[in-house]
Formats: sequence, structure tokens, C-alpha cells
Amino acid sequence: MQVPPNSDLTLGMVCVEKSVPGRCTWRMRADERFANPAGTMQGGFLGAFADSSMGAAAVTFAQGRKVFCANAEMKISFLAPVPRDAILTCTAHVVSGGSTVAFVEASIWAEGAEHGERDRSEAPEAGGGADAGGGADAGGGAGLEGRLVARANSTYIFRPRG
Repeated sequence: MQVPPNSDLTLGMVCVEKSVPGRCTWRMRADERFANPAGTMQGGFLGAFADSSMGAAAVTFAQGRKVFCANAEMKISFLAPVPRDAILTCTAHVVSGGSTVAFVEASIWAEGAEHGERDRSEAPEAGGGADAGGGADAGGGAGLEGRLVARANSTYIFRPRG
């Protein structure tokens, strides 16, 4: 098995934080190769970014068990367009899980792009929320100057690895 997988390498994804089991933070740039005819990032690339991030969170949740993690279903909501060259940060965390399944949520933030600051009402709460304790600020860079551009959730199935 190749780690990191080709999909992550192709998209230019980098894991910047995975020290807490069931939680991770990834970054990538909205490269012009991923733009749609309107000049913004095509949604499928955001979906792939969310899927890789959530899959990694599910794998760290398994904490040493030898398992493969398979995505059974995924939903993503696109909340704002992502212009070329924006720096994307995806925070993913396991909401609930057990020995055979994990339910994972993710938020994708964009910064350094043509859109302005996000509303303070969208800021993560100090004691909870999808981005608390390792959210957009994990690893430095994306703070309140970013904008929430997508949210996703997914169900991952754990399968034993030989």
C-alpha cells in the first residue's frame, strides 16, 4: 500500500496535524488545474479533499488496529466559491465510532483568496464544534481571516487488513 496515496500527491494535499486520534488537519492549494469554466475550484476536488481528510481521521481513530477504511457514503455542502490559488485547510474529526464504523465530519476553509473575512458567527466555539482544539489554526496559517467554503460528513467502514 502506498502512503501517501497517489490521489493525495496529485492534489498536493499535506497533512499538517494528526496528533489526536480521530482528528486531523490537511492543507492544499486551489491550483488552476482544478478550476471550472467560471474560474473557481470544481466541487469534485473539494469532495476529494474532504474524503481524504475524513478518511485519515477515521484511520487515526482506529488507533493501531490493522484495518482498511472504506467510505460507505459521503455528503458535502458547498457554501462559497473557491478562487484559484486560495489555500485550503480541511479539519476532520470522528463524531462517533466503534470497531466497525466511524462517522466523520469535516470543514474546509479558504484563505488568501479574493473573498473577504468570514463572519465572526462562523468562528469555531472555544469548547466544541467541528474545529475546536485542532481546527483551522492547527499547524498555523488559517485563522479567522479564512472563509468556510464547504462542510462534509461521511460514514467509513473498517475492514481487517491481512
